[in-house]
Amino acid sequence: MIGVDKRDGIAVVHLDHGKVNAFDLELLQGVTATMHTLTEAPAVVLTGRGSVFSAGVDLRRIVEGGPAYIREFLPALSEALLAVFDHPRPVVAAINGHAIAGGCVLAAACDVRLMSAGTIGLTELLVGVPFPVTVLEVMRFAAGPAIAALALTGRTITPDAACRIGLVNAVVEPDGLLDEALRRARALADVAPDAYALTKEQLHRPTRRLIDECRDLDDPRVAAQWESPATREAMVAYLAALTR
Repeated sequence: MIGVDKRDGIAVVHLDHGKVNAFDLELLQGVTATMHTLTEAPAVVLTGRGSVFSAGVDLRRIVEGGPAYIREFLPALSEALLAVFDHPRPVVAAINGHAIAGGCVLAAACDVRLMSAGTIGLTELLVGVPFPVTVLEVMRFAAGPAIAALALTGRTITPDAACRIGLVNAVVEPDGLLDEALRRARALADVAPDAYALTKEQLHRPTRRLIDECRDLDDPRVAAQWESPATREAMVAYLAALTR
């Protein structure tokens, strides 16, 4: 589900879950647990196995699990994103293919984002589900004002377009993606660790304050819409369209 390799001390975390590394409860819990074990690593590179970084939420599991599953899943989603966002050491995303919906946000939670192929974007509204506040604020930190167009239209964009709006820091050829991610991770790891961790915390502080202040208000409203019969019908229709 999640593999960890060491390259000259740098931890390379591979999402390896099904065909498209879709988020289910187990994968999210695995991301959280893995990131918490790597706080002493000099730096972390996060990437996907295969040709997809992550296609986001596993909607089939949401439909099959119903409200009880959703009530576990949404908090686990926020916790996994924050485990990456709050990690004290440098985290570099090597986006090796499509990074859709939750996959886009997971990449956005990293300090540096390199992309080689595929498309990236927030597609949640296309299936009728609103965003937990953690998702929106992590995306706002990474992409600034561009978040509105991404969130409200559900469109996906190319690596070059993502680079222009700051969501991606650089576009890299596929054959050199991991090497470049490791190079950047090593360069950041050379910064004094305590100073890096404190500066990162300071930069993230306004975002974390907004998340902490709004979760109790926003998350129940978000969950109610995810659990609604209308949303379930929209998900079922979307999944059916994918198989045609």
